[in-house]
Amino acid sequence: MDHPSTKAETTILIAHHAYTKPTPKFPLGLVSKSCRPYLELIRLEKPTGTILMFWPFAWGLTMAAFSVGLPLGSYFINLGKALAGAFLLRSSACTINDIFDREMDAGVERTRSRPLPSGRVSVLAATLYLITQYALGVTFFYFTECGLALWVALFQLIPLFAIYPLLKRVTHWPQAWLGFAMNFGFITAWISVARTVDYPILCGAMASCWCWTMLYDTIYACQDIRDDVKMGVKSTALLFGTWIRPLLVACGLTFVAMLAAVGLLNGQGTPYFVLSVGGTVLHLMWQFLTVDLDVPKSCWANFNRNGQLGWIVWSGLMLDYLLSLHGMMAWM
Repeated sequence: MDHPSTKAETTILIAHHAYTKPTPKFPLGLVSKSCRPYLELIRLEKPTGTILMFWPFAWGLTMAAFSVGLPLGSYFINLGKALAGAFLLRSSACTINDIFDREMDAGVERTRSRPLPSGRVSVLAATLYLITQYALGVTFFYFTECGLALWVALFQLIPLFAIYPLLKRVTHWPQAWLGFAMNFGFITAWISVARTVDYPILCGAMASCWCWTMLYDTIYACQDIRDDVKMGVKSTALLFGTWIRPLLVACGLTFVAMLAAVGLLNGQGTPYFVLSVGGTVLHLMWQFLTVDLDVPKSCWANFNRNGQLGWIVWSGLMLDYLLSLHGMMAWM
């Protein structure tokens, strides 16, 4: 028979564990509690958004580098700038989104613990934080881009993402706008390196990336369908209902078809069509076979897989680019 004091201690220990907050995700645990909400506001612990913002930059950069024979050293410098730019864009996009959506987020189970709806960050503090991010973004692009590439980058930084959260209230197509907002990095990177505006390539690439964003963000929106109905939030997931899967398949097919078309326009080689195009087909087939649109965790896992898909497209582009540089050196 247990000693009474032992039972009491056990009860207290169980209660303590029940009310102990979970360990913050990396890297949130590395900063003080007062700073943590501001890192949560930019989703620092959830890097997939930055990765998805980065890939159009990387694809546009690598296609342009292949086209003009950019030296490898310059390529990696530009790739580093692309990653920094993607981080700044995504951070400010999350902040302004949460400022506009704070009341809606409070009514959605997945988002009610975010810094603004939970009251851990005030609207004023978030607004000042956003202004700081915009100042950093404008300064960064001013010193890293010039001419038309600079204006394209600034257009993506401020108006494109400032408009997006407002659309959820008036149209079921906010994902369509996001498809432009997420992928303007392709245009910035291309113009920055190629110094030309190749309309067929840029339009084809944007159409391809747009379909990709429609695919992954519609899946993302499936996580919150029930709460979105209650809160009046509109999305393509709600609009298409039982037709979501055909929509996703159509987006995936167009994504791949336009990848192939842009490759032809840019004179890409066999590695691109085998790895980038063929690999994307296989990855999308795997996505369609494994995602359960009625299970939020499955939708979230699939959304993250699209960040991994970017490696497949980039690998073919990179191999093409490296082989082209090798061919140029052999010729010289």
